[in-house]
Amino acid sequence: MEDFFRSVERFVNEQIKPHINDWDEAGEFPRELYRQAGELGLLGLGYPEEVGGFECTLADRLKLSNLVCSAGSGGLLAGLFSHNIGLPPLLNHGSEALVQLIAPAVLKGEAISALAITEPSGGSDVANLKTKADLFQKDGVPHYRINGEKVFITSGVRADWLTVAVRTGEPGARGISVLMVPGNAKGLTRSPLKKTGWWMSDTASIYFDNVEVPATYLVGKEGKGFRIIMENFNTERLMLAGACVGFSRVCLNEALDWAQNRHTFGKRLMDHQVIAHKLADMRMKIRATEAWFDETIARIDKGDINEELVADICLLKNQATQTLQHCANEAVQILGGMGFMRGSSTERIYREVKVMCIGGGAEEIMKELAIRQLAW
Repeated sequence: MEDFFRSVERFVNEQIKPHINDWDEAGEFPRELYRQAGELGLLGLGYPEEVGGFECTLADRLKLSNLVCSAGSGGLLAGLFSHNIGLPPLLNHGSEALVQLIAPAVLKGEAISALAITEPSGGSDVANLKTKADLFQKDGVPHYRINGEKVFITSGVRADWLTVAVRTGEPGARGISVLMVPGNAKGLTRSPLKKTGWWMSDTASIYFDNVEVPATYLVGKEGKGFRIIMENFNTERLMLAGACVGFSRVCLNEALDWAQNRHTFGKRLMDHQVIAHKLADMRMKIRATEAWFDETIARIDKGDINEELVADICLLKNQATQTLQHCANEAVQILGGMGFMRGSSTERIYREVKVMCIGGGAEEIMKELAIRQLAW
């Protein structure tokens, strides 16, 4: 595994870091990067060998993800690894034929996968989503006809496959199902969205106007989609927490380098106590969050999964985003005017902080879910 770590680190240093700022300004990174990452094996981390991946511990998977975080772009991480939230529902609950149709190409970087849950009427309130899928017969073959809208979908413009939450039955959670929808399906249109941060990650509104897919594209059983989606959220929140730790370190390192080399009033910036204390506080918060994160991952790898762990994942996500908020803010302050200039990792991450606090479940929702799991 160490050889693979080194190859990924080299890939990040040579193929990603030199281009990050240009990609951010362009509002996209090359689609070819998916193929390069797929050939390296980076996209297949933690996935079954039979679909082109290779299995590893969650700890190793997230350690490798943090190597990509060192490039200092949440937009790159979100876009390049959108399959990490788009594929698991399919792999865990889809038919073998459907898995083989989609997953191998995605893990090779030949196709892009995205998750489409959020709607204009609500995000975390999945049980009340409105996008509807009606079952009908087409030439004697069961199909679903989809109508509705999704919004804030990462990789939504580029995606070749969309994992879509739809309503197939009664109001509430019991009426939710999951369908795989090809990106080129007739009646499907998408509109790119402009954002405060994550510029190089395409984000879209997606519209379904009588989009038809075979009933064989159903993931799991009809009406069982809510549990599939909730299960998927736990992994997404862990990934976000890990990314926050990684980006916090980028902010600390850039601020530390600046403080050690910048001179004011006849001495290094670092030699001013107020600056040194800021850096110490950043490290303190990062190390505390990292320790909680590592302990949580170790529990999952041991199979120690229960309601308390799910609650901790929710609260850990909040802890990690708050750590990132603190570190990004302090790093900008230490860099001063340079921290406000485009081109630095600190400036880019500062723009991206808020989406980390919202994506995967806002802080307020995370607290409510944690309290429910703990049965307080």
